[in-house]
Amino acid sequence: MTWKTEAEAREAIKAMVADYYRQFHAPQKPFEPGDRVAYASRVFDEREMTALTDAALDFWLTTGRFSEAMEKGLADYLGVRYCHLVNSGSSANLLAFMALTSPELGERAIRRGDEVIAVACAFPTTVAPILQFGAVPVFVDVTLPQYNIDVSRLEAALSPKTKAVMLAHTLGNPFDLAAVKAFCDRHALWLIEDNCDALGSLYTIGGETRKTGAWGHIGTSSFYPPHHMTMGEGGAVYTNDPLLHRLLLSWRDWGRDCICPSGHDNFCGHRYDGQYGELPAGYDHKYVYSHLGYNLKVTDLQAAIGVEQLKKFPAFAQKRRENWATLRALLAPAEDRLILPEAAPNSDPCWFGFLITVREGSGLSRNEVVRKIEAANVQTRMLFSGNLIRHPCFDSLRGTDAYRVVGPLDVTDRIMRDTFWVGVYPGMDEAKLGYMAETILKATAL
Repeated sequence: MTWKTEAEAREAIKAMVADYYRQFHAPQKPFEPGDRVAYASRVFDEREMTALTDAALDFWLTTGRFSEAMEKGLADYLGVRYCHLVNSGSSANLLAFMALTSPELGERAIRRGDEVIAVACAFPTTVAPILQFGAVPVFVDVTLPQYNIDVSRLEAALSPKTKAVMLAHTLGNPFDLAAVKAFCDRHALWLIEDNCDALGSLYTIGGETRKTGAWGHIGTSSFYPPHHMTMGEGGAVYTNDPLLHRLLLSWRDWGRDCICPSGHDNFCGHRYDGQYGELPAGYDHKYVYSHLGYNLKVTDLQAAIGVEQLKKFPAFAQKRRENWATLRALLAPAEDRLILPEAAPNSDPCWFGFLITVREGSGLSRNEVVRKIEAANVQTRMLFSGNLIRHPCFDSLRGTDAYRVVGPLDVTDRIMRDTFWVGVYPGMDEAKLGYMAETILKATAL
């Protein structure tokens, strides 16, 4: 086949991809009881596939026009000044933490041996960067039914070595940002919001409402397929602080000092007129390194998917809220034996999942309940690590000064034993939600 122009060829190829989606990927049949109910899944149509094709035809293969569009769109959505895409949410957490270790931050820089307040009821990569750098996570307990940090423990966790607080909003439910932010402000601490499970959640402080991730000094997101929206692999880190913005770019892009956009040589006009470190005057600024950084960039192929997903995200967020409310109403008859989740005060969560804890004294076993639910083809998940410090990755750290625990972690241990969750992702309809609720009620009947 011969086309007159590249534009004509591109549109014809994209049209064929759209037809391919409609024939082979579009939903084929309605849900029937007994069909698999996943805890999460991608929700997409031909627009994501044609955007991916458009990026592939560019053959740019690294960060480019789609990445720039995605970064601007996400920053606008979140209400932040700066947003940088990375290759995963875990990399976003690594980047957020490492930026705070820069010597450019002076006395506020996190150094080895400094402490960061965290929770052990967490996904590992919210904590891993702290340990990998050589700082000390200080673990405190969480609360039910919000599954977030017990803010009454913050002052007890504080020490002269404390430099930051790094916490996730659990499954979309914001932690007590008012208390945590006030604590950080009072003691001049950094606040990193792991927003990977909470994109679109809202929190209000003093009459001002912002999206989560925009209250702290740095926020992070993940776009892995089960998350609120997807780029396949991918994530983002964002801030309102110009210095942190520059540090994040440096650490993301090999540690280089230059922040000119990729593919734009001498964008700033000062490529050869600087003096850096012990390098000769005029050394090419593109190859000056102010940090021992990484390459954590995303590709335009991924970003092209994200651009289309972001257009749909307000509808995704609304559907998650509706699905969560429907499921909570359907499971209300079981509240005598199950602890159902509650939104944090002053918040409007964009839920990632629906958390359930078996009540003490109910006669139920979480493991038995989960096995029954899974046997009915409804997918379940644990609340990530349950208690991270009880995992094999901590075997070599126990009994050392690599971390501290302040007070008992009784609720954390209870979540490890008694809690599970199911999905509320936008691809669920009333039939799936009804079947899932019926299955859970049967599995927990006495």
